[in-house]
Amino acid sequence: MTEGLDSLAAAERRLLRPACHPHWVAPMLATLTDRPFSDPTWVYERKLDGERCVAYKRGNDVRLLSRTRRSLNATYPELVDAIAAQGAGDMVVDGEVVAFAGSQTSFSRLQKRLGISDEVRARHSPVRVHYYLFDVVHLGGYDLTALSLRARKALLRRAVRFEEPIRYTPHRNEDGESLFADACARGWEGLIAKRAAAPYVSRRSPAWLKFKCAAAQEMVVGGFTEPSGTRIGIGALLVGYHEDGVLRYAGKVGTGYPGAVLGNLRRLLDALVRPSSPFAGSVLERGVHWIEPQLVVEVAFTEWTPDGKLRHPRFVGVRTDKAPADVRRERPRAYPGARVRARA
Repeated sequence: MTEGLDSLAAAERRLLRPACHPHWVAPMLATLTDRPFSDPTWVYERKLDGERCVAYKRGNDVRLLSRTRRSLNATYPELVDAIAAQGAGDMVVDGEVVAFAGSQTSFSRLQKRLGISDEVRARHSPVRVHYYLFDVVHLGGYDLTALSLRARKALLRRAVRFEEPIRYTPHRNEDGESLFADACARGWEGLIAKRAAAPYVSRRSPAWLKFKCAAAQEMVVGGFTEPSGTRIGIGALLVGYHEDGVLRYAGKVGTGYPGAVLGNLRRLLDALVRPSSPFAGSVLERGVHWIEPQLVVEVAFTEWTPDGKLRHPRFVGVRTDKAPADVRRERPRAYPGARVRARA
């Protein structure tokens, strides 16, 4: 047994499953909650504002795949090189690709790389990216998904050389509430809390929870309006989410668009124009161009109104890593299974 697997405790070794190198492992996803807590049986990581990426290495062959199984090799060729240079010959690692604006991870800055599908252009891009790894799910011919998170993280540290642009995602073992307060004070997006004993499951799970410092989520675009004044491209996007088998209207997003984005966004929208609204029920907006609900964007906002609309929405960026059919309204939930430490 190699790749550090022989360092596992006997109980963890019994959970190893011999397996061929997987073609695809659907990523484990976190569930939104509005209840920060402190619990020594959970670990806490910085919530990164980037693009989820699972890296597959088999010998010299490397594949980078998004949440929607889209190849990212041509978008991030320097990450392909860095994974290919790793000593492990057979592994699948999970992480987040980010770009920084100052000390903050910035999805808006990463947008300048997301649209690139040419390796030469990507290598000459001024936007430097980093790949923060936080999990390993296959290693040395074994499926690791049944192991505890702590065991997987220990194996990740042994299996990977963390040299730029590959970085390890640090975590803390306690004081979730104070860590969350500190994260928000630093201007971070939030925290991810993960149950340390949990296995890796390919779905959204309450064993991973996300605490957001500011409200934001993906939305499906169903229409747009024309620009006014000196603005180009579009005036606003009409967005919504799927619920009960239909697309619900959530409001109009008219701010947050960098000038360089507006022209490209308009070209994407024009290719999707349709004659009627994709939203369930009536939408009381004038001069709307309706489109096929195939484009997903991330929207920041202050809160939901009582009638299910976004208050003060702001465009953050186009998301190519999430299927429109998977976009649901995120409703915070508290999980009593998390043993909250009693306060003094």
